[in-house]
Amino acid sequence: MVLPAISLSTNITVSTNITATSAPTTLHKHRLHNSTLKSLSKSGKLDEALRLIEYWPSKSPATAPDVEACALFLHSCISRKALEHGQRLYLQLLLYRDRCNHNLLNNPTLKGKLITLFSVCRRVDEARRVFEDGGEDVDLPESVWVAMGIGYSRNGYPKEALLLYYEMVCQFGQLGNFAFSMALKACSDLGDLQTGRAVHAQVLKATEDPDQVVNNALLRLYSEDGCFDEALRVFDGMPHRNVVSWNSLIAGLVKKDGVFEAIEAFRIMQGKGMGFSWVTLTTILPVCARVTALGSGKEIHAVIVKSTAKPDAPVLNSLVDMYAKCGAMDYCRRVFNGMQGKDLTSWNTLITGYAINGRMTEAMESFQEMICSGFSPDGITFIALLSGCSHAGLADDGCRLFEMMKMDYGISPTVEHYACLVDVLGRAGRIKEALEIVKNMPFKPTGSIWGSLLNSCRLHGNVPLAEAVAKRLFELEPNNAGNYVMLSNIYANAGMWESVKVVREFMEKRGMTKEAGCSWLQIKSKIHTFVAGGSNEFRNSVEYKKVWKRLMEAMEEVGYVPDTGVVLHDVSEEMRAMWVCGHSERLATMFALINTASGMPIRITKNLRVCVDCHSWVKTLSKVTGRVIVLRDTNRFHHFKDGVCSCKDYW
Repeated sequence: MVLPAISLSTNITVSTNITATSAPTTLHKHRLHNSTLKSLSKSGKLDEALRLIEYWPSKSPATAPDVEACALFLHSCISRKALEHGQRLYLQLLLYRDRCNHNLLNNPTLKGKLITLFSVCRRVDEARRVFEDGGEDVDLPESVWVAMGIGYSRNGYPKEALLLYYEMVCQFGQLGNFAFSMALKACSDLGDLQTGRAVHAQVLKATEDPDQVVNNALLRLYSEDGCFDEALRVFDGMPHRNVVSWNSLIAGLVKKDGVFEAIEAFRIMQGKGMGFSWVTLTTILPVCARVTALGSGKEIHAVIVKSTAKPDAPVLNSLVDMYAKCGAMDYCRRVFNGMQGKDLTSWNTLITGYAINGRMTEAMESFQEMICSGFSPDGITFIALLSGCSHAGLADDGCRLFEMMKMDYGISPTVEHYACLVDVLGRAGRIKEALEIVKNMPFKPTGSIWGSLLNSCRLHGNVPLAEAVAKRLFELEPNNAGNYVMLSNIYANAGMWESVKVVREFMEKRGMTKEAGCSWLQIKSKIHTFVAGGSNEFRNSVEYKKVWKRLMEAMEEVGYVPDTGVVLHDVSEEMRAMWVCGHSERLATMFALINTASGMPIRITKNLRVCVDCHSWVKTLSKVTGRVIVLRDTNRFHHFKDGVCSCKDYW
């Protein structure tokens, strides 16, 4: 370029023919364009940023967009899942490589971010294409391999992620924490404990100490595979723990049925000021529901209310479920009414809550309300309604709902729906109709269906049919002790003690044992457990005997007479009376009467069906003490108040 004459302040004119390059000016523009690209990317103006890339003023390799600017653009694409913008940048980078021999695609940062973008947008094939671009000539760092492995895991390909990890071991030998955490997640997703332990061994041999992410991945692996002792060792050995660590510990406790320990772990977690995530609450609220720990559930509700973050639908659905399964339907309805984004799960949870608490009128009203709100019922909705009808003795309503499900909503009944219908009819004494359903249903009868029929035989004393049904059950479920126990009870109710002896001897020979009756209740922050025939120290205490004597006198005055026929053993009347007094729900109720203030409601959960005499005893107790007693057995809730039960003596 020929410069014109330069005019100086001295008025001397100097002419020149010097030719100069434009490099300084072009370089300045190049820097300016990269700066603009970075600014647009940071502010999320991806369309403008992309136009700048596609119409870059120079196609020279020296003046192409730089790595940092492209990386910022891709980072913004990833956070917004802007697939098309990322694809168009990828195309431009390919063009630069082909036309200008300028290969930015070999840059590990850009390659890793492109892989991440395509994988978060569920384009695993495109991510793999970027990963393999350049072939064996490109020496990729560990971070790019890990990005590809995470992409596989994120999209449900844990096996491919683990195979990639094997290749990394061969390629690098010694790996770092990013690779370990990726491999451990893949092992968890696959349930591959053996490989997970092998990765753990590599973690221990590594020169780098495991970080928080690796420790959490190990904790999750062992917790989800039921290896709680190993999970606890990892947890205890962690130098630092975060919410994810505590979540994994609590989930592991729940998996191994350590429900009381899970609640205590949550309490300790909060005491340490650890906070919580919504995952924490959706894990611990079902535990509170399972053991009817209403006090703990209310504490968690208070934590949710105080939180500055807005709870999501799964958390609120878990809260609704907790109140329903603690028998607190007024609280349940209040939380439900306050929900902004109700979904079908919310409605199903509410309807199920009303059904298991024996409030079928409200369950049906909620069903109609759900329909009017524009929600279509699903199979779960009808299972809730049918099981509610079964335990409320509403056989005609149950049959009508079964037909409505098919005719009005086009829902094909599953085996579970047929099992509910058989139970509805059988409990109501319409056993012949129930048998017709079993014969004509489009499925082969399952153990649950035959089990419903056997229970109906127990309720209505049909021994011959019980024997035929039990024979089918023993073929289907030869190791289910509950079926043998029920047949034994049917024989005992009929006074057929020799047949009882035969069944029990068979069970002993097979090593089968009857599940022990167990009840629990929460007082303040502690959950107390009682086993049938246990708690001798408590039963022999002066206070227990004093309260028991006073109660029995008051109950006999209002007409309570023990029904020792519920003891299904051929023993003396005195022994029967002693055994029935040791049932776990009675022990729990007595403990609550002694250790809670007068007038406070009592909430008890039992693992088995409540017996007839305990049901009558608690009814009378509610009358003479003025207490509301909520007893949840394996089938449903019993709300006792003023000598009346919500089940109307039908359960």
